[in-house]
Amino acid sequence: MTGTERARRIVLTVAIALSALAVALFLGALRNDRTIESDMGTATAEVLSAGSLRSAVAFVTPDGVTHNPELGVLYPTGLATGQRIAVEYARSDPELVRVTGRDARVALIPAGSVIVVTWLIAVPVLVYLRRRDAADTDPSVGKDAVRAMS
Repeated sequence: MTGTERARRIVLTVAIALSALAVALFLGALRNDRTIESDMGTATAEVLSAGSLRSAVAFVTPDGVTHNPELGVLYPTGLATGQRIAVEYARSDPELVRVTGRDARVALIPAGSVIVVTWLIAVPVLVYLRRRDAADTDPSVGKDAVRAMS
């Protein structure tokens, strides 16, 4: 196996792995939504801390128990500390909570962006490596042709 062939396999493997992870992220969001929707409770929560990737909330369920999910609330974008928000949670697992009105569709843009950017980078690299490999194996293709193709 040549060095460029090995490099092509590595680039392809990394691109496929990143794409698979993005798809898994979206499928996980769908699974969480399905769990919440199958046994939904609603509450008003206070945002304890807000961030673009994780926001901590606290809410009280009808049985009087205060919950502060360790992983925060799903789909936390646009929240501010101290804000009171409506949340939906799985009554069977109050640690699984999302902002009311938001669902897995919120994850489509980030997951899709990861896939698109990954392949926008991988495809030109793969094309370059293929051309470079062809130039290395075919002596009739000179080094000037490789430079012209890049």
